[in-house]
Amino acid sequence: MPGTVLLLAASPAGKGCLVDAASVLPVLAAVPPPVLSGTDTANVVELADPLEPQAVLTRLRAAAAAPGPLTVFVAGQLQLDRRQHLPHLALARSTPATVRYTGFPWHWFREELRLRAPGSTSLVVDLHADAETWEWLLANPLDSGRTSAVYGRVAPPPNRRTVAGPAYMKAVATLLRSGHRPPLDQLHQQALARIAPEAGVGTDIVLTAQGPAQAPVPPYVQHPAPAPAPAPAPAPAPVAPALPAAAPVLAAPAAPPPPPSSPEPACMPSAPPTLVLTPVPGPPPPPAQRPTPVDPHAAITAAVQSGQHDDADALAALEEHGAMRAHGPASPEALHWSEVRADLAMLAGDPVRSCRTWLTVASARLGAGQNPETPAVEAAVDRAHHQWGQIRDTMLARELGSALAELRGRVPGRRSGALENIHRRLRELQVSG
Repeated sequence: MPGTVLLLAASPAGKGCLVDAASVLPVLAAVPPPVLSGTDTANVVELADPLEPQAVLTRLRAAAAAPGPLTVFVAGQLQLDRRQHLPHLALARSTPATVRYTGFPWHWFREELRLRAPGSTSLVVDLHADAETWEWLLANPLDSGRTSAVYGRVAPPPNRRTVAGPAYMKAVATLLRSGHRPPLDQLHQQALARIAPEAGVGTDIVLTAQGPAQAPVPPYVQHPAPAPAPAPAPAPAPVAPALPAAAPVLAAPAAPPPPPSSPEPACMPSAPPTLVLTPVPGPPPPPAQRPTPVDPHAAITAAVQSGQHDDADALAALEEHGAMRAHGPASPEALHWSEVRADLAMLAGDPVRSCRTWLTVASARLGAGQNPETPAVEAAVDRAHHQWGQIRDTMLARELGSALAELRGRVPGRRSGALENIHRRLRELQVSG
């Protein structure tokens, strides 16, 4: 199956620019598409210094809908919007005061990639942050979604009047130009080793958040981390003579597994076992084999990719109803599956059902007390608006348009004129109907 590659390089024009992001694209473009993707064949889409966030969203959405592995290479600059303090990928027209409207919200990556099968999506990123965003990143993870593997780095602001280069991404591209693509975790480590001599690289935030199909690792580690000197191997203990089965001996009891709700941090050393007198037991019974849980997202994605849209919606409906029973209809778990069903309706070419579901999700979030400027609320209304524009049935468009106009009055969104757009189309529908 062919893969898909999205190359995205973006940074502001003018004095607010911290990194010459687009300088890496010629190096990446020189890499054969199959090597970029890690598949036999691949389609490559390139975005160099885009102006509009909607243009980026359109390309990302198309790439996310493609079957097969997806690799997204992102080089650029992060800025926080001043109202919600959320990270955005700054585009050509972005400034700290306007990035809320002119930048690409980072959480859109998570939203657009969430329906992809776990293990099929990778992000390779080389980002620079301004001072405010850097402080935010030291306390908050850069969330790219639970189904995506992320590799790369975020660099602090360069010296004043200095425009940095995407050194990590150039190292990745140079390694790939050899014609060989190692596993991404190895490629990541090789790229870090190449840029380690750079001044200031020791303060970078290194992104190694991996998807669910891979071993979990901490989302952020400092780079480079000196390896501790290996401890000398202890001398082998003398072999004790065999004892009768009933004789008591010093033994360390097996530690019970930690409860799932409060896992032990990986960086904390475990406490030494307490030695107690216990009789030597007979051979323990073999541990019970627990079935490996099946991720419903993978089954749903497979159904969509094979054109079985009704089956995909039925699977999502089962998960939605189960989440409603277990957590309540307005719970994050239930709303997640409602959003999945809205996206599935869009993929199935049913804008009426998709619009109606997004309207329900937005109303539920507002009813639960979420702020109209919460990204999830804005996204729900924006998507309802987009799907409403695809409806060709006049009566249904009128019905849903009235509900959408009421919501738009409470959730105006980031694009000016959205409410007027609804009123204008409703007038046109009234005349044509």
